[in-house]
Amino acid sequence: MSDAAAPAPAPAKVSLAAPSAWRRATRSGGLVVGLLLVIGMILVAAFAPQVAPYDPDAQDVLLNLVGPTADHWFGTDAFGRDVLSRVIWGARISLFVGFVATMAGVVFGTVVGVISGYYGGKVDKAITAATDVLLSFPQLIMGLMLVAVLGPNLQNLILAIAITAVPAFVRVARGSTLAMKERDFVDACRALGYGDLRIMFLHVLPNIMDEVVVMASLWLATAIRTEATLSFIGLGVPPPTATWGGIVREGFDNLLDGWWLSVFPSLAILLVMIALNLIGDGLRDATDPRAPQ
Repeated sequence: MSDAAAPAPAPAKVSLAAPSAWRRATRSGGLVVGLLLVIGMILVAAFAPQVAPYDPDAQDVLLNLVGPTADHWFGTDAFGRDVLSRVIWGARISLFVGFVATMAGVVFGTVVGVISGYYGGKVDKAITAATDVLLSFPQLIMGLMLVAVLGPNLQNLILAIAITAVPAFVRVARGSTLAMKERDFVDACRALGYGDLRIMFLHVLPNIMDEVVVMASLWLATAIRTEATLSFIGLGVPPPTATWGGIVREGFDNLLDGWWLSVFPSLAILLVMIALNLIGDGLRDATDPRAPQ
């Protein structure tokens, strides 16, 4: 009887918290730099009312299209609004949409992927077919169609980007689950009488989270870029709310008269893309068992 009550053995795995994994991740310094940049942007966005020098929506027609000066570091737009303040406030929307949409895609896609890979058979075929259909559409085109149908607002923008993220996480979770369910510890769980839900979400899921986390860090950059693109073509959060893509679009209309209008928000987007890719590369190194210690 004592043997039947023994806990199922857990498989050996590479943990992000392991000292050797952390050393691999931080060896090049890219992960640390990326984390510092992202944390800095999040703090700036969170404290935008205190950090921004001006009201992002305050207009002054006497200061329209003024280049970068000591009073307005990023210049002003066609309505005399401070571009630096709008970029800071725009970070709130752009980062919020990216994070929430990615998290929604991670949660739903990972759960569906685990179910698909664990059960196999007709369930796996149906989910795989649906995933292939979604993946057949370019991610930006699908987001554009969804927002165009649902209407351009914050909630629909998040929903559209989250839906485009789901297929990628379904595939990652499914592939990892297919490999994980053949491990001895899963057979031991079944022998001990554990139910499928317990095996999937208490034993299999924690052991595939490394791959999901790496994918999430890279997909977050894609989500933010998609939000900026949709805002640029007029399918994002309606004006006058400041978003990075919307600011670039406003500057595009006055590109010859004010280069700074599009350059500075574009640099903000570029900076967060680089930071998130550095984080993704660092996490990938940390979870790669073939990497040198």
